[in-house]
Amino acid sequence: MVHGNGEDHTIFDEAVRELKGEYTCYCLDSRCHGKSTDTAELHYRDMATDVILFIRALGLKDVIFYGFSDGGIVGLMAAARCEQITTLIVSGANTSPKGVKLWLRLAVRASYLRRKDKKLALMLREPDIADEELRRIRASTLVLAGSGDLIPEKETRHIASLIPGAELQILKGEDHGSYIVHSAKIAGLIRDFARSTKES
Repeated sequence: MVHGNGEDHTIFDEAVRELKGEYTCYCLDSRCHGKSTDTAELHYRDMATDVILFIRALGLKDVIFYGFSDGGIVGLMAAARCEQITTLIVSGANTSPKGVKLWLRLAVRASYLRRKDKKLALMLREPDIADEELRRIRASTLVLAGSGDLIPEKETRHIASLIPGAELQILKGEDHGSYIVHSAKIAGLIRDFARSTKES
């Protein structure tokens, strides 16, 4: 499980309590976040490589990857390159800086001009996920977003339409992180989709 921008693995504590009886859960702090090492530069592709190296170092197979927001971006990039990820679930992901609502882009830009935070710079300059990269994903995939998400529904539908066989759920009444951050709701969505892929 990989968190969003400016967060750490503890946002998943409530979900992990629901999942740990059935799954081994690895909740990573992305580079420059939480307890992970700070680096001079910050790029989504490096974060995706970190995830792939983690999976391979532990010899994990049939990985269910869940990513929220920036973690979803990392998941899309990693799944396109890592066959060990066989189930992919992403929430509130985008493929380019313009794949978020305009007011958020303006707010992030204003905040970056004041703080010069590289995590904010990341959101302004990246990601750069091409359609062909999404088409390379072979994992069973569920694409999620809230009906009141920071990501326009058009962007979420675009992602789901390009990943072969992907399922899409727009969750009514939820915003970007309401069903994820310190919420057990995401655990049920992960469990239900993971079970459905095993049965099919």
